[in-house]
Amino acid sequence: MAGEQTTKNVAYFLFVLLFVAMAWFVARRAGENRARMLDASAPKVAGEDTLEGGAKLPEQFDEPDDDALDEMAELLGEDDSED
Repeated sequence: MAGEQTTKNVAYFLFVLLFVAMAWFVARRAGENRARMLDASAPKVAGEDTLEGGAKLPEQFDEPDDDALDEMAELLGEDDSED
């Protein structure tokens, strides 16, 4: 059977190997998390980000209604009703 010193050496070797494997795993995950965080917090460039949502009836914006035209005329100072 193996001696006491041999058993200790094998145990130490396994512990060191396990420690190195865990350190590699933690370092790899930390690098991935950092890269993901940097990518998520990077400034957005127009056209690269996706916008969610949208109009329920986008056709309603094709032709303005009378209220919208009156409001635009008032904003532009072309309102005839003030005279």
